[in-house]
Amino acid sequence: MKRIISVLVAASAFCACAAEVQVDFGKTVGPVKPVNGVGQPPLVGKLANYPMFHYLKEAGIPYSRLHDVGGWLGGGLFVDIPVLFPNFDADENDPKSYRFAYTDSLLKALDANSVEPFFRLGVTIENFVEHGYPPINILPPKDYAKWGRICEHVIRHYTEGWADGFKMRITYWEIWNEPENNPDDNRNPMFRAPFTEYIKLYGTVVPYLKEKFPHLKFGGYGSCGFYAGVGSGQVTAANSSPRTKYFVDCSHQFLAAARDNKWPLDFYSYHSYSDPAEALRQVRFADEHLNEYGFTADKCERIFNEWLPYVSHDNLGSAIQAAGVAAELIGLQNGPCNVACIYDARCDVGNYSPIFNPFTYKPHKAYYAFTAFNELRTRGTAVAAQAVGDKNLWVTAAKGEKDAAVMMANDSDKPIPLSCDFQGRSVASCRITDKDRTDATVPIPSELPPRSFIVVILQ
Repeated sequence: MKRIISVLVAASAFCACAAEVQVDFGKTVGPVKPVNGVGQPPLVGKLANYPMFHYLKEAGIPYSRLHDVGGWLGGGLFVDIPVLFPNFDADENDPKSYRFAYTDSLLKALDANSVEPFFRLGVTIENFVEHGYPPINILPPKDYAKWGRICEHVIRHYTEGWADGFKMRITYWEIWNEPENNPDDNRNPMFRAPFTEYIKLYGTVVPYLKEKFPHLKFGGYGSCGFYAGVGSGQVTAANSSPRTKYFVDCSHQFLAAARDNKWPLDFYSYHSYSDPAEALRQVRFADEHLNEYGFTADKCERIFNEWLPYVSHDNLGSAIQAAGVAAELIGLQNGPCNVACIYDARCDVGNYSPIFNPFTYKPHKAYYAFTAFNELRTRGTAVAAQAVGDKNLWVTAAKGEKDAAVMMANDSDKPIPLSCDFQGRSVASCRITDKDRTDATVPIPSELPPRSFIVVILQ
């Protein structure tokens, strides 16, 4: 009989309140997935050296999604199609019609730090239009076919060297972002037109681009998400409203059109700013929703490329948000999601800047959820892991050739006593982040403090 040695770290192995952490290193469940991507990178200071990008490399960040990189009011510098091609009436075949310099610099810096761009073909959000100001770049293109040809040349510049360009690895090309952000066209900060126009845009552009670049992945559309989605086993959805129901209605329209017209949809992207448990419910709904239209996981990747729990100024830099981020990373690894990107890795004072402190240019606590998850990514092979006895304890694990890693998060306000079965493997190290400590080396604790996470390295 195989000998199983339990590492009992609770006060008693039989304590009814102890959560049992069970890891089966003999049962592999697939790769550790690149769900630890980020949104726009931390742009600060001089553009010549991108001084904070090394943090992305050190955390093993696989992707940086380039949406909203244009900056405040579009900024006029990075990524957006009106930035790269300022005069829509110009000749799209002429390299002189393009302004690549700033985006070239950004992408070279990402590449130098081993971060692959996740390239959004579209525009930066213009939140001010909700208050009656005129839109700048969020109107639909005047000519959808020409817009597609402009995108073609952008792709050729960055992947085939066109116009003194590059041959970078850029796998994902996303068409627009949140075109259904508001059912009132005049208040929509992303796409100032009916959603049916976005469907026409996608149906014009993506078949063309896929024919030109069959080896690349095209999709969209950065759906606002499935807060109102109702999946199997759920009678009514939490957080539903007329606006969130509209998000789901638009997704039905889009997927039906893509299916009926046989448009390429290599990936479907969507968003959520719910707390971890609810966000993971929406991830599961998205999987069911895509299956309903025939876009099964073997045909269409699920990309969760805007997410963040506990959104508020008060939670920036806190253990509350850090533990929530860690829990959600664990849940995404364990759930039906292929790639994910947190919103956002910018270094800013805004609600959506959970990773870096804009006053010190140093990481917030949530950054260390990514370094912890990277311990799993570097091992590579996910193994079966579960927490029994407390729904607020999140756990995932991975093994490599020589050692293994287990990540746990307590997304609650109460401590969770632990009883861990590591199948006889010894603890080489343990790092914790909680209210009082940040990525501190400690003995494996007998209980996981409130709003905390740990990563355990096993030999």
